[in-house]
Amino acid sequence: MPRRKRLDPAIFHLPVERMQTGYYSDKYFQRTREVLLADGHHPNVLMQVFSKTHAFLGGIDEAIAILKLCSFSWDELKVHALYDGDEVAPWETVMTIEGPYDAFAHLETLYVGVLARRTRVGTNTRLVVEAAHPKDIMFFPARHDHWLVQTGDGYAAHVAGAIGVSTDAQASWWGSEGIGTVPHALIAAYGGDTVRAAERFAKYMPEPSKLICLVDFDNDSVGTSLDVARALGSNLYGVRLDTSSTLVDKSVMSQMGAFDPRGVNPQLVWNVRRALDAEGFQHVRIVVSGGFTVEKIRAFEEADVPVDAYGVGSSLFRGQGNYDFTADVVMVDQQRCAKVGREHRPNKRLELVQ
Repeated sequence: MPRRKRLDPAIFHLPVERMQTGYYSDKYFQRTREVLLADGHHPNVLMQVFSKTHAFLGGIDEAIAILKLCSFSWDELKVHALYDGDEVAPWETVMTIEGPYDAFAHLETLYVGVLARRTRVGTNTRLVVEAAHPKDIMFFPARHDHWLVQTGDGYAAHVAGAIGVSTDAQASWWGSEGIGTVPHALIAAYGGDTVRAAERFAKYMPEPSKLICLVDFDNDSVGTSLDVARALGSNLYGVRLDTSSTLVDKSVMSQMGAFDPRGVNPQLVWNVRRALDAEGFQHVRIVVSGGFTVEKIRAFEEADVPVDAYGVGSSLFRGQGNYDFTADVVMVDQQRCAKVGREHRPNKRLELVQ
């Protein structure tokens, strides 16, 4: 029995006709299919897909959807695959496709592309989740890339352990919705009055919304956190520190000398935590954002900085690893046939796709 249910291919809203015509594919794959059809040559192949990097897999269900909906004979194909979120070793086979090559030759660019993209996002997210554990990670990079990538990236982050995403599109594949905080723009719309903006937000937003307020608009995170907490009391779930890396918060200025005082730093977090606790606002959580990477999160955790959650953005699209995927024909008509260095690598962890 399969370990868990895969996503329904319909959820991806694929442009099936264009994918079948090769519109999004490297031209030589489309021409390969045309040559095979013109020559009446229909070899049965085993295609093997892998990456050379240790990773946490993403994009598998999307790749399967491409094969199911955009191949020319899904019933003739036999696909075995791992699952989104699986940890994979370098060179480990993550998917095999067996069947007439002309049925799916035109799709290689598409399925290795989605695997590369989603695996990069999923792996980078998993690394920050592990660095922050047991603290929460909020996935906030939507503004750093094209809107068309949101849905799949959000799902990759969700599978990797992020507790929330910032747009409804990112949350759509598992039936949820985006989360967010009282933003700088709303504060500006109320004349720079953070308290008033937070009060209006609390009044008009749905009850289940956990109200988290940005508190760096005036570069006075301690003072603004206290003002908002006094005004909202138990209705305030948390404050979010997002001081620019080019600024020094007002509360830190008198403490400079032994640490980098810019941006969101450990001393600033401690200043806010102690100020809130001193006035009985222990329930107010502290979320930090702005330039957080795996390394910065690890440093905060090793120093026991009182952070409750991390908002992470553009670093989740970068990372240090190369998460490209490769697909190789390794068997033709049940006989070994692969380019030198790319032998058949069976993987007992693969499961038959229904």
